[in-house]
Amino acid sequence: MAAQRTPLVRDFNHFITCSLCRGYLIKPTTVTECLHTFCKSCIIQHFEDSNDCPKCGIQVHETNPLEMLRLDKTLEEIIFKLVPGLREKEEQQEIDFWRKNKSKENGQGDSLGSKRLRHSDDEDGDEDGQDYHRSDPQIAVCLDCLHSNVRAGEDTGLMKKFIRCSSRVTVGTIKKFLSLKLKLSSSCELDVLCNGEIMGKDHTLEFIYMTRWRLQGDNTYPMVLEYRPRIDFG
Repeated sequence: MAAQRTPLVRDFNHFITCSLCRGYLIKPTTVTECLHTFCKSCIIQHFEDSNDCPKCGIQVHETNPLEMLRLDKTLEEIIFKLVPGLREKEEQQEIDFWRKNKSKENGQGDSLGSKRLRHSDDEDGDEDGQDYHRSDPQIAVCLDCLHSNVRAGEDTGLMKKFIRCSSRVTVGTIKKFLSLKLKLSSSCELDVLCNGEIMGKDHTLEFIYMTRWRLQGDNTYPMVLEYRPRIDFG
């Protein structure tokens, strides 16, 4: 019986390389409309000139395609495991970039000659790279009060009803935000609805956008979530 051949890294190159730069995917970022994946810096740079996916040509978003990007942490870990030394190389280049950047705070521009430095430049985090929030895809939401469900004399409307936050934020977090902003008592419960349907507290904004807002009704942007005091039948 012939011995089985051990798979080589090049056997997987088609799945772990960026079609824009032809290098290994660094901070792989997926376009949620078509599920094609690119390096984070590559796709951001592409969207500066076009709203279409560079691989399939589909229009990602009419005005802001960056809203439709999602960082794929799972794929990133797989690539680091497949390619020996890649993680350490990227981490060291990121450290070198920030050290170089700090030494040039006198206003002189940095020459980002290499692709890897451009990836580091795209990061919003601190020098240790441990910012897990601002790299999340962002989504704009309009929080609208269902006034028909508000009792006479009560005013539960937000002064500023448009917010921008991570697409991974849950409905439970939105409820806490509303309770804080509206100065509601701890006994007051809220329902959050999308297209008339009450959303579960563990639903993320991304999930709601993909399964409720985009596929039903008027899917204009931003996504509209309605809220109302929960009716007590006791």
